[in-house]
Amino acid sequence: MSEGSAVRGSRDKGGRTSIPTFYRQVVAELRKVVWPTRDQLSTYFVVVVFFVVVMMAIVSLLDLGFGKLAFEVFAGDAS
Repeated sequence: MSEGSAVRGSRDKGGRTSIPTFYRQVVAELRKVVWPTRDQLSTYFVVVVFFVVVMMAIVSLLDLGFGKLAFEVFAGDAS
């Protein structure tokens, strides 16, 4: 079966979904979501902030190192 017919076959015969039906489906899907608890959310927040700070430090150090290296290579000797 070709990819195009598989995609077309998964649609309803009517074509587009009406706005009220779409809204009901969105609400039904949102009810299935397992929302994090306050403790989980604060833990995830700390982990993400820590990761971002570590990545900023790594990128900053690499930028500083490559900048100094480029300056040494292209600055030459003034004498």
